[in-house]
Amino acid sequence: MYQPIIGYHRDSEAHWVAKLRCGHNQHVRHDPPWTVRAWVTTPQGRQSMLGFKLNCKKCDRGEPYDNEL
Repeated sequence: MYQPIIGYHRDSEAHWVAKLRCGHNQHVRHDPPWTVRAWVTTPQGRQSMLGFKLNCKKCDRGEPYDNEL
């Protein structure tokens, strides 16, 4: 199920995590060449992606809401 990004925080290893409207969190790493998300590396890039919908597999599986990491 696709859910919009409503905010961000960093996990204990300083990786960026998107907060989704559904209450789940999803890592949004920039790790080329496997994952290219250059937008996550700047405040302006992260701001520009607020509202963008990510596929939330936790919703698909019916998992409970996340707590911030």
